[in-house]
Amino acid sequence: MRKNKVDIITLGCSKNLVDSEQLMRQFKANGYTVTHDPEKVNGEIVIVNTCGFIGDAQEESINMIIGLEEAKRKGRIGKLFVMGCLSERFMQELKTELSGVDRFYGKFNWKNVLEDIGKSYSSDLANDRILSTPSHYAYIKIAEGCDRHCSYCSIPIITGRYKSRPMDEIVSEAQLLAGKGVKELQVIAQDLTYYGLDLYGRLALPELIERMSDIPGIEWIRLHYGYPTCFPYDLLRVMRERDNVCKYLDIALQHISDRVLKYMRRRITRRETYELIRRIREEVPGIHLRTTFMVGHPGETEDDFDELTTFVKEIRFERMGAFAYSHEAGTYSYLHYKDNIPDDVKQRRLDTLMSIQQSIAAEINETKVGETMKIIIDRKEGDYYVGRTAFDSPEIDPEAFIKNDKRLRIGSFCNARITAADVFELYGKV
Repeated sequence: MRKNKVDIITLGCSKNLVDSEQLMRQFKANGYTVTHDPEKVNGEIVIVNTCGFIGDAQEESINMIIGLEEAKRKGRIGKLFVMGCLSERFMQELKTELSGVDRFYGKFNWKNVLEDIGKSYSSDLANDRILSTPSHYAYIKIAEGCDRHCSYCSIPIITGRYKSRPMDEIVSEAQLLAGKGVKELQVIAQDLTYYGLDLYGRLALPELIERMSDIPGIEWIRLHYGYPTCFPYDLLRVMRERDNVCKYLDIALQHISDRVLKYMRRRITRRETYELIRRIREEVPGIHLRTTFMVGHPGETEDDFDELTTFVKEIRFERMGAFAYSHEAGTYSYLHYKDNIPDDVKQRRLDTLMSIQQSIAAEINETKVGETMKIIIDRKEGDYYVGRTAFDSPEIDPEAFIKNDKRLRIGSFCNARITAADVFELYGKV
């Protein structure tokens, strides 16, 4: 065990990651050495930032905590703290089952960690962070919570009502990040499109993105987790007019069948979904859409699933993910529907949908061969520099493997001619 060392382990989404990065900065201000997701966990203090969204994520978090309880018993680590979505959702159950944890915190009271160990939280550093990402890009969270209450989703149970951050505060944070050399901002929230309605009485995302795009040094801004209902269409003008707002939109559609959308409580129809996509692609030529679909929601028939596969083939999303329905305690689905679709049927539908998308993604990537594209370099790997285009978000989208005889700087941009492509990668030369 290393004295004066804090190890922070983040499980779950990028919104959790931002919380961890802010906590790391506070510990550093109090004189600690801080590591994130270390290869060797041996801190005087270890903090697990958990995910509680679906069963698999909950299981991963619990297994991590159990392993760290054992490390604590053997004296390899000191204090063990747990924070985040899982402990927000199941605080009492975790306290009963995981006796080796010194203290649990929820999603929003993690600042109390410092006070509880006799240290101070600095409000002057509230928007400052130690980045766990490469220093040239960062996630920036513009809101917490969600007011949508989709049938299957536990997020509103965990995080509560939607709460936008003040625009000036977000812009100040983005300026601070730019001053540290961040060139690329991943703008995140559970629901970006609702931003501002609670604070300003209007959908203010277009104004926020315009203000962020004016910040010197920010070359790419990418938007994650839009919601299709009540979409702020003025955002499309901003994406079209501002060169540093990537023509990329992550907007989860979940399904296309009117029956299933109604079961899901998505408050949108098949017709409205088609119109939304038509308008996005018409107003922002060349945009890449990332979406997510769910299979196996209670009530989904084979005809509903066939409608979904036809939709995917017809629309040809540039990026797509999918997951099987999980019957989560406390959700509307859990209380009102029976989980009546067998796991093997869910898996078959998931595999079928992703197989369709794999072929589409390979064909779309192939169209990029011969193009010259702007690439940001994330790392060096063997003989290649590995980066991304403006259409690719870190961790989830394809990467570009670039050959170059001369040294390229990590975090720099280059123009590369794409020479080959497959489903998951592009290959090119500077």
